[in-house]
Formats: sequence, structure tokens, C-alpha cells
Amino acid sequence: MAIQREPGQKALTGAIMNMVTTLGQPLEVLKTQMAANRSQTMLQATKAVWARGGVAGMYQGLIPWAWIEASTKGGVLLFTASEIETAGVGMGVSPATAGLLGGMGGGIAQAYATMGFTTCMKTVEITRHKEAAVGVERSTFQVFMDIYRREGIKGINKGVNAVAVRQCTNWGSRMGFARLAETMIRNVRGKGEKDSLGAMDKILASSIGGALATWNQPIEVVRVEMQSMAKATANANRPAKLTILNTLGFIYKENGIKGLYRGVTPRIGLGIWQTICMVSFADYVKAWVKKN
Repeated sequence: MAIQREPGQKALTGAIMNMVTTLGQPLEVLKTQMAANRSQTMLQATKAVWARGGVAGMYQGLIPWAWIEASTKGGVLLFTASEIETAGVGMGVSPATAGLLGGMGGGIAQAYATMGFTTCMKTVEITRHKEAAVGVERSTFQVFMDIYRREGIKGINKGVNAVAVRQCTNWGSRMGFARLAETMIRNVRGKGEKDSLGAMDKILASSIGGALATWNQPIEVVRVEMQSMAKATANANRPAKLTILNTLGFIYKENGIKGLYRGVTPRIGLGIWQTICMVSFADYVKAWVKKN
């Protein structure tokens, strides 16, 4: 079985490469700020984040939660996706379809295995900074315990189904589109399916995959709204018990299609960077680890 081959190496490679992706944390913060405050332009969101702490505000939530999340979900993603992709190709499935299935499986696995708690803690940090801006001073632990006392474990994992849908479509699209782009580049260059591509060709393919994968931005906006904990964001029209569908309907009624795609610009940049790291660079790291 494919799952018996170097599982630890694949998980370690995923953890390391996904840690590298946290260099794009400013884009993550801007994307979340715009998704949570859908009336803001990118310039207004940048000013709001900067006002919360300057350079430190742009890296809000990075230490330790983004690092913990990145290392754990990266290991789960790359291990699961690699096994599914390898098995798919071995069964005669096209590289693009195998990449799609691997990314979907890896995205779902990482969401339920690691992302409920860590995503909650990143949102706690953002909530804490928002409250501080209006004079409410609470520690990270106080905000977290407030959620736990009110809602228990379900509150900690609130929105995890939306996260799973997002990660499934995220990595399915990123890996699927990236592998499809690689196939197209090989065809243009007259190379066979097993011929390797140069570094710039792989980066180009991953950039295409990362950019096209942002079609699912409404799911990200829904996820942010479901996990929003700032009391100042209360809205009489907001459903008391949020589900993916009624949250989607609420955002659409309040802000229209533009609201559902708020924050897509920084997410395109983030998606390209993450796909380059987790597809192109990860291919080279896996090959090096296997060789050595």
C-alpha cells in the first residue's frame, strides 16, 4: 500500500513547508480583516490593521497560533494529499484529477484534525485587538475562556464545517489546477508526462493554481462571519444560530455579491504563495528527502 512509504518524511516536509507559508501572514490578516469588515476597501483595511499595532499588527496571530496551525495542518495535508495522489496516479487517473482528489482529501483531513482549535485562537487574537481599539482590554486566555464557558467544545470548533469546505475546495482547486497547468506546460514544451519541469515552469503552474483557487472566496467570508466573536459586530438581521447556508444568505442580503468576495485580492496573493510552497517547493523537498 502507498501509505506505508515514508509517512514521517512526508508529514515533516509538509510541516516545514507550511511554516514557510506563514511569511505571507500580512495577507492572511488583511484577508480576514476585509472578510470581517465587508464595507472596507483594501486601503481602509490596511490602515485599520496598521492602527492596531503597526508592523506587529500585520503579523497579528502569527505567534504561536499561526505557527502551531501551519506546522500541524501542513503535515496532515501533505501526507494525506501525497498518498491519495500517488494512489490515484497508480490507478491510471490523470495528474490533474489525482491532484484534485489529493488536495480535497488533504484539506478535509487537516480541517477536522487540526484547524478547529488553532483557527479559533487566531480569531480570538483578532477579536481581542478589535475590542482593545474600543477600550475593552482582555487577554487571549480571557476571550478564549469566555467562549468555552458560553459554548463549550462546540464553541471552540465553531465554523469548523465551513473550514472543512473551504480547505477541501482550496487545496483540491490549488493542487488540481496546478497539476493541470503543469500538464499544459509540458504539452507546450513537447515534454512527456514523466518528464520533469524546470523551477520557473513549476512556479508558474502553482501560481495559476493558487490564483484560480480563489473562486471559493464566499466560503472564506462565511467562515470568518461564523467565527466572528466581536460583540460590536452584532446585527439585528444576523441569525442567532449560524449555519453555512443561513450565513451565506445573511452576507448576501447585507452586502451582495461584492460582500461575498470581499478580501479576494490579498487572498489571491496568499493563495499563489501557499501553492508555490506546498506544491512546487514541496515536490523538490520531497525528492531531496527521499534521495538523502
